[in-house]
Amino acid sequence: MINALIRFSVSQRLLVMLMVAIMIGAGIYSFRQLPIDAVPDVTNVQVQVLTAAPSLAPLEVERQITFPVEVAMSGLPDIEEIRSVSKFGLSAVTVVFDDSVDIYFARQLVLERLSQAREQIPENIGSPEMGPISTGLGEIYQYEIRPKHGNGGEGSGYDPTELRTIQDWIVRRQLLGVPGVTEVNSFGGLEKQYQVRLDPIKLQAYELSLRDVLEAVARNNANVGGAYIEHGAEQYLLRGIGLVESADDIANII
Repeated sequence: MINALIRFSVSQRLLVMLMVAIMIGAGIYSFRQLPIDAVPDVTNVQVQVLTAAPSLAPLEVERQITFPVEVAMSGLPDIEEIRSVSKFGLSAVTVVFDDSVDIYFARQLVLERLSQAREQIPENIGSPEMGPISTGLGEIYQYEIRPKHGNGGEGSGYDPTELRTIQDWIVRRQLLGVPGVTEVNSFGGLEKQYQVRLDPIKLQAYELSLRDVLEAVARNNANVGGAYIEHGAEQYLLRGIGLVESADDIANII
């Protein structure tokens, strides 16, 4: 067999050289197409449950949010591990499944248990939601927004509320438009909000409760449609403008 192969190679030198050249070319092409990753992603199948609770300290986040979520997720099939991180204003619970489980099936299992977790969390504290499909290498960059002068306090031109507004409405939205970015989480600063300070004596005089005030603000903070009016060959659309745009609008509602 070997002697026959040698005789064939000697007698068909041109064909053999052509075959060798083709094999070398195919090897070079395959090498150039070979995906090379300096940090390969070996993340297992995992689903994150994130809950934002801006007013809670880490200990309260763990007690009132993280623990109920962990209890709700325990008992799911093919779970290998449940780990969590409780920070100021944020609870992150990671449910790790066996590698044989499809990621979308795993997310479906977690989604079915989220309603059970929400029932155990006190009202108005936070609502757990599933994070996007990502890997353990997903959190790759942290940054801080500061004014050019000062640290965001008096004399810098920006207070913590303005810096948080810049982050949420400008920087975050720009970063979400970058290809490959799935999520941007904000920490620190003060979220801009309008506060309604009630006078208990006047509430009692008008026989109103806190719930009445909340419902009044909610009902009057929306734009509504009113169909249209036909006039000849034209139609005029009707709109009810009621969306709150300033503190004065809230004062008029109250």
